Amino acid sequence: MNRINMFFDKSTQLSIIAALFLLSSCGDKKAGQMPALPPVPVTIEAVQVTDASYHDEYPATVTALDVVELRPQVSGFITGVHFSDGSRVRKGQLLYSIDTQLYEANYDQAVANLSVQEANLAKAQKDANRFQELAKNDAVAKQLVDNADAALEVAKKQVEASKANIKGVQTNVRYTKVYAPFDGTIGISLVKKGAAVTAGQTILNTVSTDNQLAVDFNVDQKDIYYFSNLIQKGKANNDSTFTLAFGGDIYPHTGKILLMDRAVDPQTGTIKTRLAFPNPKNLLRSGMTGTVRVLSTSSKAVVIPYKAISEQLGEFFVYVPGDSSKVTQKRVQLGTALGTNIIVKDGLKEGDKIIVEGIQNLREGAVYTTEVPSATPAKK
Repeated sequence: MNRINMFFDKSTQLSIIAALFLLSSCGDKKAGQMPALPPVPVTIEAVQVTDASYHDEYPATVTALDVVELRPQVSGFITGVHFSDGSRVRKGQLLYSIDTQLYEANYDQAVANLSVQEANLAKAQKDANRFQELAKNDAVAKQLVDNADAALEVAKKQVEASKANIKGVQTNVRYTKVYAPFDGTIGISLVKKGAAVTAGQTILNTVSTDNQLAVDFNVDQKDIYYFSNLIQKGKANNDSTFTLAFGGDIYPHTGKILLMDRAVDPQTGTIKTRLAFPNPKNLLRSGMTGTVRVLSTSSKAVVIPYKAISEQLGEFFVYVPGDSSKVTQKRVQLGTALGTNIIVKDGLKEGDKIIVEGIQNLREGAVYTTEVPSATPAKK
């Protein structure tokens, strides 16, 4: 009997221990579960539309409207350089001189040859006249008359050839002087006094216009219609639509749109557009890079705080409140920044609601609340 009681006592103890183990296991499982995250406090605002003025910006390059490489039209040695490197020059100003001795000698020889040919012409004329008189009295053979007339024609042609040769050597003499083709700025000379140059090959220098310069920039093909309208309207020089910036400095003169290129570049989907800017103080130089600023205005621009934007893999999103107090992301296309705000080109419309505060704590599907959490009372 004592053994039976002892058996039941041990069984009871084991049952109690097992029950406690199960209770402990259940408690551990509940403790391991992730607690539900509290709602994220946020601020929600309705999207508004407003009047906005802003600048669209494009990388740009300054270039001259006219550029000419100066090359000699005769060969020889440079005998004079008549300008300062980098200076402004006037149309017709003497820039380079090439040795003229050979070309002047050729000219003198051509003039002398003309005198000889004119003398031959005078003799041939007299011979022809004499044979014509004799032929009237049948005192000379017809063959001699024909020969005299032919010699006269040859003499006339030789005189004409000599005159043409004089014009040619005169041109070569003139080509020993190189003049500025237009008003502009000349670069650093590539040849010095005494250098040998070859006609049509040696580059002496480069001259470019500087009273106004072109500014080229690339426009996306979707904006061709807009810029074509600006060309058709013929924007005036004092119009503020186009300005030019170099870093934080704004060029003091506004530009005028001139033209668009013939066709869209199929590789980039852009088309080159050209502006002209006045350059009275020679502040602009060909080859400079800057930023073209195109003024745009909109009476119904969607403008939201920039802090409401989140970026993921190069795309931009806003959080919008959804059902069951959960947020969802909505992709937007951004425009120009306006201080602490930014224009939204696509993705939002007037009246849409977005979250503008607390987005740093949000994720897709997160629960939000617009209630401000109360302060925890201080312990006494």
